[in-house]
Amino acid sequence: MEDHFDKALIFTDLHITPPGETIIGLDPLARFAEGLAHALARHPDAQHIILLGDLAHSGDPAAYARLVPLLADCPIPVTVTMGNHDLRAPLRAALPGSFNAEGFAQHARDLGPLRLLVLDTHDYEDRAPLEQDGWLCEARLAWLDAELTRAAEDGKDVVVFAHHPPCPVGFWAMDAIGLANSEALLSRLHAAPHVRHLVCGHIHRTIHASAANPAGGALPVTILKSPCHQIPMILGQSTFADSVDEPGAYGILLALRNTVVVHSEDFALSDGSVQTY
Repeated sequence: MEDHFDKALIFTDLHITPPGETIIGLDPLARFAEGLAHALARHPDAQHIILLGDLAHSGDPAAYARLVPLLADCPIPVTVTMGNHDLRAPLRAALPGSFNAEGFAQHARDLGPLRLLVLDTHDYEDRAPLEQDGWLCEARLAWLDAELTRAAEDGKDVVVFAHHPPCPVGFWAMDAIGLANSEALLSRLHAAPHVRHLVCGHIHRTIHASAANPAGGALPVTILKSPCHQIPMILGQSTFADSVDEPGAYGILLALRNTVVVHSEDFALSDGSVQTY
């Protein structure tokens, strides 16, 4: 049996608002702070935390300013990328170390036997805006190509992170604002046998899917829900504006022997004490 876990924690869709503003009566910063405290108390051995986009609800500098002190006090290294609700300039001003030389929040991080490749699928300032859709430009795809090659040379299995899922999930409105050039991503991932898993956010629900490869096989996909508000379980719905106050959650990525595991952990359900029955 394994006596050690290489472990990363994943939060997505924080949707932090400026002071005094709420979403369906919830303070997203308070919900994230509660989830982060829950995760750190139960997983102090985690080696990394990934924030998978939509850090702010409307890209407001005042929202990012509320987040910065919380991350500064975090005892575990944090990697940040962008979602459709973020804005590049104010996020970069608040967290300048989260962007590479090309101005993208894309990162390669090692987690034991794994190479974690975090993609920046934000679209707004990169071309004619797609409103809420995601997009990977040629520069970001070239970065991914180089990192996939480097990981293979280093003998690393790969887990890819992207805010926007590249596959449908059954919520029509959300499927319409997924990754617009999904085939550009999936063709690369399917062609790389060392890619083991894809982790996404954006949907505000915990979902397990597979992105089929036309040549055979499929890539497993995990989509994680928000620490704040969730989308109601109304499959086929035509709006993405509906939200429901259900328990928040975060992801726990484990690198086990020849296996990638992603757990989703709800918080704010109870005090979390273990009892025997």
